[in-house]
Amino acid sequence: MDFISGPSGPEAGTRHPSQRSGPTPGDARKPAGRSRPEADSLPFAGPVSPLPDLIQDEAELEDCLTRPRPVLVDFIRTVSSPLLILGAGGKMGPTLAVLARRAAQLANHRLEVIAVSRFSDPASRRWLESHGVSTIGADLLSRDDVQRLPDAADVIYLAGMKFGTRENPGLTWAVNTLAPAHVAERYAGSRVVALSTGNVYPLVPIDSGGAREDAALTPLGEYANAAVARERIFGYFAAKNSTRTALIRLSYAVDLRYGVLVDIARKVHAGEPIDVTAGYFNCIWQGDANERILRSLSRATCPAAAYNLTSPEVISVRTVAITFGECFCRPVRFVGAEADTALLSDTGRLDRELGHPPTSLDTLIRWTANWVRNGGRHLNKPTHFEVRDGRY
Repeated sequence: MDFISGPSGPEAGTRHPSQRSGPTPGDARKPAGRSRPEADSLPFAGPVSPLPDLIQDEAELEDCLTRPRPVLVDFIRTVSSPLLILGAGGKMGPTLAVLARRAAQLANHRLEVIAVSRFSDPASRRWLESHGVSTIGADLLSRDDVQRLPDAADVIYLAGMKFGTRENPGLTWAVNTLAPAHVAERYAGSRVVALSTGNVYPLVPIDSGGAREDAALTPLGEYANAAVARERIFGYFAAKNSTRTALIRLSYAVDLRYGVLVDIARKVHAGEPIDVTAGYFNCIWQGDANERILRSLSRATCPAAAYNLTSPEVISVRTVAITFGECFCRPVRFVGAEADTALLSDTGRLDRELGHPPTSLDTLIRWTANWVRNGGRHLNKPTHFEVRDGRY
């Protein structure tokens, strides 16, 4: 998710790989004029090829993350222009925007994709524009900035703050409640997909299969409760204004520069012990997550509907670590013992609507092992998936 204003934090600050500097505290400047893409054609234009056996560099990684499947190409024809992506400067937003743009081009659908962010580092903005995406600089904590954004029938909301909550809880609550209120007021007549998090659930028994969408939202910690508040804000305005809304509770998207699998692989490769207390998790390839976020526009309803987004399988930390050890030909050291609860989500509802995510865990492990073994770039933003008390 993108960061809106204030000090940097991993959810906010895990920015697109081309970005180098952190956000500027308290930036509430007026949104800059819309910047158009540098060219109508995309660098990635042309037939979409199958995913590779291994990913060797960041250019190939970004190509894979933004490679649309035929099902998305078909769906994108139903999306109205412009498609507005709010909070597009975080770790998912840039590739989601380019994925939508590539799908529209392959569909021969005239769709302007507009990425909105503070763009504290202009490199991310340049990357988006060079790949066919329009950009607008704005601070979603500023109601005036939000009111000046262009009209859009279809809106993707990615903004949020997670890490740094212990140091600045007030900012976390502002980012996760005030900004959604500004956006919900501005786009009352639109279809809205708002990204949420699996952290809204409490820990559940390992053998439960994960929390379902109708579970009570009684999580631990200020961040998770602020995330619940974000959902309630969108739900309130959906009911008030008849806004069709889908709330997408994402758990652990991964690419090769960050994520749970990278965290585990790097520890195994470095010979560091693996704590298995938080012994089970879900995760999903970021490319699959981005596709499903876009296709969730079709699931937007009033009242707002919630969907879990992650892998359908429950993944063992111990098993993944052993597999990485075999890939690296290194022994694995473990500490702790698996607790009988974990942060898990049941994805049956969204899977029934959109099908299972296509990228397998075996593929993700193979890609990750190769990337780590060869010294591929790392964002140095650990997920802290080991946290069980909700303190981030």
